[in-house]
Amino acid sequence: MGSPVRAVSSPCIGVCALDAEGLCRGCWRTGNEIGSWMRMSESERRGLMEQVLPGRARQAASFAERLAGRDRLQQALLPLTRVPAGPGWNRSELEDLLPPGPPVEAAVLAGLVPRAQGTQVLLTRRTEALRNHGGQVGFPGGRMEKRDRNPLAAALRESNEEIALPSQQVLALGYLDPFITISGFRVTPVVAVVDPDFVPRPEPGEVAEVFEVPLDYLMDPANLRHVDVEHRGRVRHVLEYTWPGQRIWGATAAILYNLRRRLEHVR
Repeated sequence: MGSPVRAVSSPCIGVCALDAEGLCRGCWRTGNEIGSWMRMSESERRGLMEQVLPGRARQAASFAERLAGRDRLQQALLPLTRVPAGPGWNRSELEDLLPPGPPVEAAVLAGLVPRAQGTQVLLTRRTEALRNHGGQVGFPGGRMEKRDRNPLAAALRESNEEIALPSQQVLALGYLDPFITISGFRVTPVVAVVDPDFVPRPEPGEVAEVFEVPLDYLMDPANLRHVDVEHRGRVRHVLEYTWPGQRIWGATAAILYNLRRRLEHVR
């Protein structure tokens, strides 16, 4: 009978690219530390993960320190080191409406921008000509590609392609629960802090507008409505926020609702 396999602690979140300082933008280890990781003792690995790497992250992404309530938010999210599984928290509501076959994997970046007036949520309005969800308000993101190691990598790639958001101006915090859309996408949201100095440059073929909405407004239950819509001869209940000049509804509103519910369970 073989010896039991011991789990090795690792800070890797699937985003593996060294920056100008020689640090991995995903786990904040040096190339040498990554190469020698398996030769370290578990206590050495834990020491780096708990005492060294968080300090490097704070120094490299100092803008994230300005996010109010960051510790509480971090507790509410699923860890980046473990991609959330499951069919989607709302799948049972759509069983008879989904297209045949497995869902298409997708990811979005729910960016939180620390401003002097309070935390803002970064949103986009898609161009009308897009085949899926044209004209709708949403988060930057899209379907996962083979080159994407996980939803975080996909969300970062799509955000760069859609609004020119560089990974250096993002600090990912964690995952929300996957959500199924009626068009057959299984969307995994990534919650992240976005540098307030970031200036979006929308890709005109995909994004018509980039705007921000206060997080406090979106986390207030009084601002979320339940709307009845008819789809394929059946009445569906969808969520919707009303914001001047914008309609925030459907999957985007549901993802924000999921964030609110998770925060409500953190004491």
